[in-house]
Amino acid sequence: MPTKKDYYEILGVPRNATQDEIKQAYRRLVRQYHPDLNKDPSAQEKFKEINEAYQVLSDPQKRAQYDQFGSVGDFAGYGDFQQGWNPGDFDFGNFGRTFEDIFENFFGDSIFGDLFGRRERQRTSRKGADLRYDINITLEEAAFGGKKEFFVTRLETCPTCKGSRAEPGSQPITCDMCNGTGQVRTTRRTPFGQFVQITTCPKCHGEGKIITNPCHECHGTGKVRKKRKIEFKIPAGVDEGYVIRLAGEGEPGDNGGPNGDLYIYIHIEPHKIFKRDGEDIWMDLPVDFITAILGGEIEIPTLEGKEKIKIKPGTQSNEIITLKGKGIPNLNNPGKRGDQKIRVYITVPTNLSQEEKELLLELAKIRGIKIEENKNIFEQIRDAFKK
Repeated sequence: MPTKKDYYEILGVPRNATQDEIKQAYRRLVRQYHPDLNKDPSAQEKFKEINEAYQVLSDPQKRAQYDQFGSVGDFAGYGDFQQGWNPGDFDFGNFGRTFEDIFENFFGDSIFGDLFGRRERQRTSRKGADLRYDINITLEEAAFGGKKEFFVTRLETCPTCKGSRAEPGSQPITCDMCNGTGQVRTTRRTPFGQFVQITTCPKCHGEGKIITNPCHECHGTGKVRKKRKIEFKIPAGVDEGYVIRLAGEGEPGDNGGPNGDLYIYIHIEPHKIFKRDGEDIWMDLPVDFITAILGGEIEIPTLEGKEKIKIKPGTQSNEIITLKGKGIPNLNNPGKRGDQKIRVYITVPTNLSQEEKELLLELAKIRGIKIEENKNIFEQIRDAFKK
């Protein structure tokens, strides 16, 4: 029998994820594994898995069926059984196990028995709860990655009783109602044979044992709440909504089950200078009127510090200057980076000295520009140069 896929793990979301979170995770993974964008031979198969998972988890009805039965197709053939069934439709000699599975899907461990030679079931282990943590990072951290740490309060296995729930040195006693099986059985005779109704023992709650001396630290729960420091690494090039999964960093499981996982959701703080557009970053650069006319050199900020750029003579407002390779690294290929786009806008002074005014009037006379009184001379000359 093929192994059932964990669609939540494929999309990298917890089991209680909202539809918006599922959609965001799907879009991010599509950009990462689409065969047109990712030439890795394994990307195509991964892309198929991502689509399969999204088709199920984005449909509330399919998702509910998957959460209950572990897959979408397991229960497809049993719809008529809910309406009513005919025992003659089943061959009990050859179909007993399948028939038993139908009952199990409906009633859990409630109605089984000697008709199929069903053995008693013990309580199984269960994975611990997943946890979610939202963290804010700077644009620089998103671009270049790095190590981060935070503290999370979570349930952990009790260090005193090691999860046994009993006070060290004491032992649980066997439940006298179920004799340690964790289940009670009631036999019923039907026209089809003898059935046994099996239910969880109400006295020990399926444990098979009763703790008479609970652990003093966890009060018999086997778990305590502790504050724990979590360290993790941010990959270079992450974007808003990126999810990092830390396997086993969730809460402890029950009855020896594995720990849950910790999902870290990345949020990028607004930058006071740059705006991100995919792998490119944009900024607006004020350039004074004289520099725009004559050209010059201006020092500007980048993600890695300050850098000087040249302004060519006659630069106009809204012109774009591009710094190649100064943007955000590609998440899948950190050696490849976007660009820094610089949008120029021309500034003009509001107050002029008499000497500056006379020089500008002389320039206007040379250029044949008619200057109107009570208007900013810089703006008039600038507008004249644009014509």
